[in-house]
Amino acid sequence: MEDDRRAVWSWALYDWANSAFATTVMAGFFPLFFKGYWADPGAPEQSTFWLGLANSAAAVIAAAASPFLGAVADRGSAKKRFLFLFTYLGCIMTGGLWFVARGDWPLAVALYVAANVGFSGGNTFYDSLLPGVASEQRVDYASSLGYALGYAGGGILFLTNVLMYLKPAAFGIADGPTAIRLSFVSVGLWWAAFSIPVFVFVKEPAVENAVPLSRAFAVGWRQLAGTLREIRRLRTAGLFLLAYWLYIDGVDTIIRMAVDFGMSLGFPAGSLISALLMVQFLSFPATLLYLKIAARIGVKQAILTAVAGYCVVAVGGYFMDRQWHFFALAAGVALFQGSVQALSRSLYSRLIPAGAAAEFYGFYNMLGKFSAVIGPVLLGGVTVLTGNIRYGVLSILLLFVSGGWLLYRLDIPAGEKIFPEHRT
Repeated sequence: MEDDRRAVWSWALYDWANSAFATTVMAGFFPLFFKGYWADPGAPEQSTFWLGLANSAAAVIAAAASPFLGAVADRGSAKKRFLFLFTYLGCIMTGGLWFVARGDWPLAVALYVAANVGFSGGNTFYDSLLPGVASEQRVDYASSLGYALGYAGGGILFLTNVLMYLKPAAFGIADGPTAIRLSFVSVGLWWAAFSIPVFVFVKEPAVENAVPLSRAFAVGWRQLAGTLREIRRLRTAGLFLLAYWLYIDGVDTIIRMAVDFGMSLGFPAGSLISALLMVQFLSFPATLLYLKIAARIGVKQAILTAVAGYCVVAVGGYFMDRQWHFFALAAGVALFQGSVQALSRSLYSRLIPAGAAAEFYGFYNMLGKFSAVIGPVLLGGVTVLTGNIRYGVLSILLLFVSGGWLLYRLDIPAGEKIFPEHRT
């Protein structure tokens, strides 16, 4: 089939929409505001506990529900309806943070968990639309376009929100706390507005033997149980998920621990924030340019090359002792970060049946939510045992090497032949 360019761009624009939540809320202002405004500033250990619990609760809820709800969406032909439900749950709960008064941390936690569930759940059904949006020849491009637009959109709004916080008077805002609260509202509106194209211009994939949504819940349980019983037939997809879990755990660990590592080395906070913003904007062109490498050497080899690039980043982190080193390694992360995520998502689409895409992407996103589980513990444990955080960073090599080795051993063409029914 010939791809509908409008549908591809409308699908990819959802990444532009929801990445604002990942940057401004999850990585940026919510942790800062929670600790200094909603929680008791005099008890930082308590706020750290509740923030960690909130993140864990949201991850567990979304991860546990994704495969089942994905199966329901497959059988009930309801991917877009579930995407709409989770998207606007996230938008409304994020915007609701504006109304949380100082010191009211329980309400802040509740809204944050609900918004996070909306974000994570939405990603499952968003990803599941990919096989129906792009042909096999264009699926790598569509997936990479989504990640590229996500970095650009999330970076633009985050930069705007940071400027609002640093210079509130220039935006006609009373003070910094008000600017942060307005930032939460801006994320909700941004996410809601730029999600509209995917609902208007992307078609719900056709499903054979679809059932009414009221019956789909019972049928979904049976489909999920059947998938688990057929694990031998799905050997390639299952081993790919294991490889993905290992190397993406390493990727997420570097993303989440980079600022902490930089602060441990005494680098100023302003430089670290600047490096994070640089990663957002460099990742946009890098993700698209890396497609040319994938077209030349193949998607599997391109992912392995990106994993090797992360090995270089981990080794470079061991030797890092100057600020410019941090920026250089951040540039390396920007080159490979979006590429390894985008190509992994599109490669996975070739290993799964089109009629169960939402369910299979439920498993995919479940592992994504459980990523960065081994890595931080490994990094922290090695750091404590050796008394040197550099050895902790170097230990992340184990995740990249093991995940890369598993992927290297996989016979991807054999896995692609198992489910030929959605090839076009």
